[in-house]
Amino acid sequence: MHITELLILAVGVSMDAFAVSICKGLSVCKVRPRYACFTAAWFGGFQALMPLIGYFAGVAFADIVASFDHWIAFVLLGIIGGKMLKESFEKDECCCTDPDFSFRTMLALAVATSIDALAVGVSLAFLKVNIWTSVFIIGLTTGAFSAVGVYIGNLFGTRFKSKAELVGGLILIAIGVKILIEHTLL
Repeated sequence: MHITELLILAVGVSMDAFAVSICKGLSVCKVRPRYACFTAAWFGGFQALMPLIGYFAGVAFADIVASFDHWIAFVLLGIIGGKMLKESFEKDECCCTDPDFSFRTMLALAVATSIDALAVGVSLAFLKVNIWTSVFIIGLTTGAFSAVGVYIGNLFGTRFKSKAELVGGLILIAIGVKILIEHTLL
């Protein structure tokens, strides 16, 4: 996987966190830099941690599934991307009226937005990528999108949430199709 593809993947998996960050921005009357940094640290950290866990789980089973690993990557990315596409068309109940940045709330949000990244990590194991570079780029990208999302949410509301999920879903599906085509044709 080239660096460009990795950056595109990082943008795709960061869209859930970006959308939730927009909601966090809606919940505050005035955005303080600490809100953006705190949100970026939680979401970026978990988006880096989950693919790492998925990667090591995938490596443990790589020899067993080497002949059909591209199908696993295709299906996982397709499911994740499809879920994001579906969510982009659903009526959102982003009722973030309580500016809650507590440990419990942020942990729940960070885990919820990074579960998909766990499956991406499994896919990365089959692609033989440098996992440390990958998780660094994914975490940094998600952190940046999350920080910006808090400000955007505060400025523009939910106007961009569904568009972010739509783009993220399309990116993940496209990467899955590309992996399948490369492995079946080459």
